[in-house]
Amino acid sequence: MLPSSVAALMRAEWIARRLTDSRGCTTVMVPGLCRGDLALIEEAAGVPVVKGPKDLLDLPQYFGRERVLRGYGGYHVRILAEIVDAWNLPVAEVLARAEYYRAAGADVIDLGCPPMEPYDGVEAAVTALKERDFAVSIDTFEPRTIRAADAAGVDLLLSVNRQNIDLVPDLRCKVVVIPDFGEGLESLERNAAEVAATGVPYVLDPILDPLGFGFTAAVERYAETRRRHPEAEILMGVGNLTELTDVDSTGVNAVMAGVIEELHIDYVLTTEVISWAAGAVRELDLARKLMYCARENRVPPKSIDDRLVALKDVPFRRYTEDELRSMQAKVKDRNLRIFTGADRVYVFNRDLFLEGTDPREMFAALQVDDAGHAFYLGRELERAALAVKLGKKYVQESPLRWGYLDGDGDDG
Repeated sequence: MLPSSVAALMRAEWIARRLTDSRGCTTVMVPGLCRGDLALIEEAAGVPVVKGPKDLLDLPQYFGRERVLRGYGGYHVRILAEIVDAWNLPVAEVLARAEYYRAAGADVIDLGCPPMEPYDGVEAAVTALKERDFAVSIDTFEPRTIRAADAAGVDLLLSVNRQNIDLVPDLRCKVVVIPDFGEGLESLERNAAEVAATGVPYVLDPILDPLGFGFTAAVERYAETRRRHPEAEILMGVGNLTELTDVDSTGVNAVMAGVIEELHIDYVLTTEVISWAAGAVRELDLARKLMYCARENRVPPKSIDDRLVALKDVPFRRYTEDELRSMQAKVKDRNLRIFTGADRVYVFNRDLFLEGTDPREMFAALQVDDAGHAFYLGRELERAALAVKLGKKYVQESPLRWGYLDGDGDDG
């Protein structure tokens, strides 16, 4: 151990004066921020010297290994996955949807109901789900539906405010308290105090508004609720973001999982209705583990689990045209090699070097007659062009990487 805790201050001359013995090592690595002539250290230590990464956290990547962090796979927040049209589905379909959500990582199945109309099949649905060991919540204000669900053993009622708070004293399930319609935190506080007086357990939900309709103020409400109630359970519904924003849900879920982790939110409610939110439950499952691990280890949520990088790709090195032309000069056969650069596709063998952006034009230029080979080249050129468009890594005869959508990987 050298007597310095600041890597940037460890100049080569300073290290050379203190490291006069390699201590049996075959190579010495110095910090990436080290300045000076490394030959001075090599002369003093008697072994080769290399410069490592600038950031200590990048050492695993430097050595080509995945970073192993304490606690990966753990999480705090529980996911409620809503079956939006549950009230209008046969029980068998409710169960099938619930199994899909459970496999994706959901902890609680939420039965969506019409807010003020009865759900006549709620008791049968709750009973069937409980028989299969599901935790179940229900989202309604309708009194008969609430009582029937509670009698069937529902675990959580969404949502309670002035409109239905009179039902709470007779309930066995935990309830989610929300503000009165059109009001803010003070009404949430008032409703929570009234529920607390009944002895019924409850969760607080300040309500997350959509972007453009008070989203920032809503996040502030959550932060203030956590400050006022450091030990209380809190629920956040993110469907107002994922379902009401024209954007792939993956990034939205990752960012909101980070907010949820910072605020120590206990439940997150989501659903998968609109097309761009398909897979939202799985995304939240991965995101909660990523953010939990990052917070526990006090590191950014980077280079831990890259499965949420789906549409684009993780960092990789691209070949330059000069490198590919140098490679072509050594080719002795006519087999076509396909590579991608930053903005184009390259095809070459010993006789030709072709580059372009349109796979159809490139295919035509190759003048392939054999049907089997034509099919192969057409597929590979289209895949390579797609990789260029999305910024993905392309390897000939290998599928593109799609993150968690590939269906592999271990959650730890």
